[in-house]
Amino acid sequence: MSARKVVRVSIGFAGGQVLPARVTEEALEELARALRGSGWHDLPLEDGTLAVELGQVAYVRVESDEPRVGFGA
Repeated sequence: MSARKVVRVSIGFAGGQVLPARVTEEALEELARALRGSGWHDLPLEDGTLAVELGQVAYVRVESDEPRVGFGA
């Protein structure tokens, strides 16, 4: 997976839990397509695989790679 671009995401679930993960851009695109449906989706991570119940996903936040300037987030 190291040859492909890896992005940081946070997956929010209906119960309020948030799971940070590092995935390839291709895996993120596959997840976006899968979220149009239902059931389970195997999401390949940088260090393994995560099985996600699509009906429980509330949001997916993609971190920006843009440099930050100043204090605070």
